[in-house]
Amino acid sequence: MAEFSGHLSLQAAAAADGRTVLAAQSFRAPFHLSKPYWDADAGILIVQVVNPTAGILAGDRLESSIAVASGAALLVTTPSASRIFKMDGDGAAESRQQFTVAAGGWLEVAPEPLVPHRGSRFRQATVVDVAPGGGLFFVDQLQPGRVGHEEAWQWARLRLELTVRLGGELILRERLDQTGDELRALAELAGSGRAACFANAVLIGPEAGGGWRDGVNALHGDGLWVGVSTLRQGGWSLRLVAADSVKLRQGLRHTRRILAGSFPRLAADLRKL
Repeated sequence: MAEFSGHLSLQAAAAADGRTVLAAQSFRAPFHLSKPYWDADAGILIVQVVNPTAGILAGDRLESSIAVASGAALLVTTPSASRIFKMDGDGAAESRQQFTVAAGGWLEVAPEPLVPHRGSRFRQATVVDVAPGGGLFFVDQLQPGRVGHEEAWQWARLRLELTVRLGGELILRERLDQTGDELRALAELAGSGRAACFANAVLIGPEAGGGWRDGVNALHGDGLWVGVSTLRQGGWSLRLVAADSVKLRQGLRHTRRILAGSFPRLAADLRKL
């Protein structure tokens, strides 16, 4: 079976006319880029990263590096979920992500969910560096597996690591490192059900307006659990747990809509290309 050592490198910069452009780009399978789209209403460049293969397989090693310069605004998303397939023996896959935002820059990274299949082992390590005056909205989503195939919570190991620094100072470090059985037990204990889905978001930047936290907290209920915590400086951690993937998608859509009142670039449509 083929193993991929893929890389993705993007550098966004502000052009003379005020638009954001990709000043440099490089990628290798299984990464592929769609044609970038400039959303004039939100003032942001939208890039979709496509995986033309079936998904993530044992032995795959993926490296991503995205940098946004001062005055630039970039939204990076994906058109479909990232499926992590069954891995025999001690097989595993790994993804390392580095996101950097300069002062006056804005980056949103909002991929579709990770879907770990039965017997998969996957590690994702994400490092975020934001300069004072820069802004970021990073969302990680997780589904419990192929619920319709009676395959929920059956991955062998999932390790998600996140490190966030603002102005070089550590403001958030967290790690999820659990088997499917362990996370299923937590979901059942919390009462969110066998099809529970999760989203972990980090928001950094000065508010252009206020009141969004009350609006986001008001989404809590009817199969959606929402929490907002203030980081030690310059940002917030947002957590969403939903009874199923539909509830999670709706919750994230409503969250972005509320946040857009204070962070206008979040008004961009993730699917608008």
